Amino acid sequence: MTDVSQLFRALAAAPTWVATQPQTLADVTITPTGGALGAVVTGLDAARPLSGELVLALKRALHDHLILIFKGQQLEDEAFLRFASYFGGIFRPPAEVPVLASQAATGLPPDVVPVSNAVGQGDYTGHGELTAHVDHQWTPQPSSGSLLYAIEIPKSGGQTSWYNTVQAYADLDAETRSEIDQLQLITYNPFLRPFDGSPRPLYRYADQPRIGQGFPHPLVRTHPESGRRSLFLSDKTEVEVVGYPDERGARLVERLRAHLARPEYRYEHDWEVGDIVYWDNQTTLHSRRAFDPSERRLLKRVSLAGGRPF
Repeated sequence: MTDVSQLFRALAAAPTWVATQPQTLADVTITPTGGALGAVVTGLDAARPLSGELVLALKRALHDHLILIFKGQQLEDEAFLRFASYFGGIFRPPAEVPVLASQAATGLPPDVVPVSNAVGQGDYTGHGELTAHVDHQWTPQPSSGSLLYAIEIPKSGGQTSWYNTVQAYADLDAETRSEIDQLQLITYNPFLRPFDGSPRPLYRYADQPRIGQGFPHPLVRTHPESGRRSLFLSDKTEVEVVGYPDERGARLVERLRAHLARPEYRYEHDWEVGDIVYWDNQTTLHSRRAFDPSERRLLKRVSLAGGRPF
């Protein structure tokens, strides 16, 4: 597990501006994908120091485009951590609230999580389809974003899609926006149910037991920096609309999920080795296509700390 001291060592060992001139905005090109969201960043070497002007430009670009795709990177774990730390602190959930890769000894995930089906490299997500979701949505302070770095990819399949939940909210009719603007949603922790292929509930009805703690968050959340509003709802998780009758809440969630899945809100990324995708976890969903289990797929993820949604 990557502990706090390793992160500190990574920062202490970072190249200095005296030894290595920082990259500037003039070195970098940011090109929109032309899709529902996303921009491609070229000319950037994530192993080198970044100027303040460049970091601020990248943060503004993330607010505008919701995901950034950095091409052609080659990083060890500590360099990856150093790059991610320009954008925020490292996400650490409460030890009693499990997330992907939580360790038995501490209850916490590593700072760099192997997202892999490769034996000995984590084996955390297998090879099947992953439906559209928000990372860590069931925690009291969900992550603000994540960076995912491609090291090995299969010959086909395994693409990741991101969904623009800002535009999806904006496109709702005024009556629906008025209904949902002040609602609270509880997303229940999927890691408290066995991953044995059995059906998972999509809505918790009043006569069903609660599995674990539930932290209410706004169904429509406001971005803490850009002020943009977005739908904060995953596709296949177990949820509950606070204070709503069961059938009314379940119908509302089903309707909103169908709306979020519309193709005009989606960008699908075909991975190449060396790609890093940085996404805003507060304004997007993401999903993954299945791939051949006989092929290796290894990516590494760093997730960034977030605050309480509002």
